[in-house]
Amino acid sequence: MDENRRGPRNLIVDGPASVGQRMRARRWDWFSSQFPDIASMSIIDLGGTAEAWLRSPIRPASVHVVNLEPEATAPTADWIRADYGDACDLPDNIRNSSYDLVFSNSVLEHVGGHAQRMRFAEAVHKLANVHWIQTPYRYFPIEPHWIFPGFQFLPLTVRAELSQQWPLAHTKSANRQEGLEAAMGVELVSRSEMAYYFPSSVIEAERFVGIAKSLVAIKTA
Repeated sequence: MDENRRGPRNLIVDGPASVGQRMRARRWDWFSSQFPDIASMSIIDLGGTAEAWLRSPIRPASVHVVNLEPEATAPTADWIRADYGDACDLPDNIRNSSYDLVFSNSVLEHVGGHAQRMRFAEAVHKLANVHWIQTPYRYFPIEPHWIFPGFQFLPLTVRAELSQQWPLAHTKSANRQEGLEAAMGVELVSRSEMAYYFPSSVIEAERFVGIAKSLVAIKTA
């Protein structure tokens, strides 16, 4: 287990009694309220994990998880299928399939630049008529991956150094090269960008102490 998950980050974000866990539970409630027929729906989750669905309080009819990182173990539930794939360049057998809903949680900020985000959005629009796409908000004061104030606005070299040293980082970088790659691998988006990628969606804000923490593109019909 990563050392951060046994330390202060566990108390704030990852642990079962953490603020982060309470917010995740609230997000699941919000999601299910937007899609009351979820129990009968087929879902494709771009960038998610089978484990997250097994831990969730929601049980759709079926979930197809597509991720660049393979599952550590095969899904144990017959309603979950997991495949290796790039959400911005899906293999034809997935891209030509159809689902009731596209779901994605904290993935858009990792796909790599405007062109890749456009490809991601195009895949979302093709795979289903409705969707729930969540991503952290660029202008929330605390960057969520590093739990550091204003991290996203700092020079790259400073972010790379913090990635090696900051105790609340999701995963500490072992050296400067890893720090640079970690920092460059996260690009938080604004509300205007989100609305551009998902023009037919309602863009809602998930709030913490009244401040927009993340954005969700929601299309229910």
